Amino acid sequence: MNASSAAAMPQAAANPTNSHSTGGTWRMAAAMVLSGTIGLAVIESGLPVERVVLLRCLLGALGLGLWLWWQRAWVRPDRRAWTAMLIGGLALVANWVMLFHAYAYVGIAIATVVYHVQPFMLVLAAALGGEAMGGRKLLWMLLALAGVVLSSGLGSEAAATIAAQASAPVWGIVLALLAAALYTVTVVSTRRVQGIAPAQIAMVQMLVGGAALAVWSAPQLVQMLGPSAHLPSVKTLVCVLVLGLLHTALMYGLMYGAFQRLGPAAIAMLSFIYPAVALAVDLLWFGAHPSTLQWWGMGLIVAAVLGFRWQDLRGGERST
Repeated sequence: MNASSAAAMPQAAANPTNSHSTGGTWRMAAAMVLSGTIGLAVIESGLPVERVVLLRCLLGALGLGLWLWWQRAWVRPDRRAWTAMLIGGLALVANWVMLFHAYAYVGIAIATVVYHVQPFMLVLAAALGGEAMGGRKLLWMLLALAGVVLSSGLGSEAAATIAAQASAPVWGIVLALLAAALYTVTVVSTRRVQGIAPAQIAMVQMLVGGAALAVWSAPQLVQMLGPSAHLPSVKTLVCVLVLGLLHTALMYGLMYGAFQRLGPAAIAMLSFIYPAVALAVDLLWFGAHPSTLQWWGMGLIVAAVLGFRWQDLRGGERST
């Protein structure tokens, strides 16, 4: 998030333009690229899910708070904004916890496919709210979802083995679906907040969600801070700092800036960048060897995102 995003927010909200939409596009794309590397930091940290999420909330809120203090960008929210940020914060943190737990039940590949019904949930929520989306855009989204399915390897022998070995695959699917629904709530709530810097929205949500999670996981928190706690390794510290400052403070500043600039269809479409990057991380870091179908799937995701944005630019619509 650059220094001008907070100052430009009220004016941009009042005067939607093509450049405003373009600013949202690169912010959302950058945020999704960062999001695709979260799994790497979570796995390499070696910490339990609740502890990772709690530390992520605390460090993210600290980074965002320092940015707001430096820029003197704090705006006093009204009651409606406070309510939206409260709901968004609770949904956001619950989404993280459920998605990370889903990996343990069905594996990253299957959980990713299930989780990425979220763009369709977002479009459905927008439709229920009276926002229309053309048939061509829906076709691009279906193409992207097909790319996610192919890229994940769902249906392959490896995926079948993961599902067979999972202790309760049904619970993994349920958790991933709940995570997708909660993320949709976060997006809808964040889009309702206007005239407030993205960093401030994200910081309030981290504090709200982090406080709720601290109460929920109080025993783990006591253990983490108690006299019997072990000092974390340098690797764990680095992973936690990256998660808190890069994957939370920076990423959510970018992403919430995009939420305020883009319509639900564009947010949904650009979200498909995340699984493509996550699969690339599997290839480059963990030594995964994608099949031909997985390569085709990643290609479909890229083609769908580019096709969707090309249609938007040609139409000059602010809502995408």
